[in-house]
Amino acid sequence: MRQLTILILFIALNPIQGYSQNLSSFLGDESALYAETKQLNQFFRRFNNEEDPQGQRYFPGDPDYRAKEDRIRYIQMLFDKENKNIPNELKAEFSNYVIEEDSGYFLDFHGGDWFAEVETTFAHKGVDKKVTLFLKIQKEPIGSKWVLTNVFFEPFSKLFLADTTEMRFLHPMSHELEFMNLNKALRVNEELELYAQRGFKPDYLMLLFYEMKLGNLTFKNVDNVKFHFFQIDNWYFEITRFNRPGLNRGWLMSNLARINDDEKRLLMKYIFYEGN
Repeated sequence: MRQLTILILFIALNPIQGYSQNLSSFLGDESALYAETKQLNQFFRRFNNEEDPQGQRYFPGDPDYRAKEDRIRYIQMLFDKENKNIPNELKAEFSNYVIEEDSGYFLDFHGGDWFAEVETTFAHKGVDKKVTLFLKIQKEPIGSKWVLTNVFFEPFSKLFLADTTEMRFLHPMSHELEFMNLNKALRVNEELELYAQRGFKPDYLMLLFYEMKLGNLTFKNVDNVKFHFFQIDNWYFEITRFNRPGLNRGWLMSNLARINDDEKRLLMKYIFYEGN
C-alpha cells in the first residue's frame, strides 16, 4: 500500500508531457555502458562521468572528465529500465536539466540533501518486527561517518496522538495551586502530549535507544536499503539496488519526480512517515 501511495504521488507531481527531444538520439551504441553499477560510489562517478565504461577513473584535467556527451548517456543507463512508471520524456528532461542548466549539476557525496532509508528487523519483546532507520553522512574533523537521524517503528507511532491540536491545558494560574492540577492531567496516558509545548514532536530515535538499552528491542538484520536524493534543484530521485539477470542491475534510479519546494516538504513528510 505504501508503494502504491508513493507511485500515485509521483504521477501527480509529474504528469506526462510532450517532449521534443528524441531519447534515442542521446544513447547511440549503449552496449558499452550496460554494466552493473556494483557500488554506490560508482553510481556517483557514473552520474558525474568520472569513470570510463571499464571502471577506470577520470580525474580533473582529463578531457573526458565530466564530459557532457558521455555523461548524458551514462545518466540514461542509470535508470531502472524495467520501471514503466518513469516516462521516457521525464528521463530526457531530467538528463538535459542536469547537463545543461548553468554549469551542470553533479552529485557530491559530502554535499548533503541525500540520505539512506534502511529497512531492518528487530526482535521486540521476542517477536520479530520491522523497523525503518534513516541515516545521513556527517562530516567529522577527519573524514565522515554515517549517523542515525530518524526511525519509524509502528508501535512507537501508536503511542502518540497524530492530532495534538485538541484543547487540553493547565490553567495559567496553576502556579497559585502549586500545580496540584497535574494530579488529574498526568493520569490519562493517552493525552499526555496535549500538555506539552506547542510544536512538540516525539523523539522516536531516543525511544529506540531507550528500548534497546532496556533489552526490549534487539537488532537482528538489514532487509533492504535505498537512498533518497534532493541534491538536484527542483528534482527528486530514489536509488535502489537490483539483483537480477541481465546488465541493467546494481544501483539504479527507481523513482524520479520533478518537484517544487512545497512538494518537497510533502514528499519528505511522506518518506519519514510523518502524520501516519
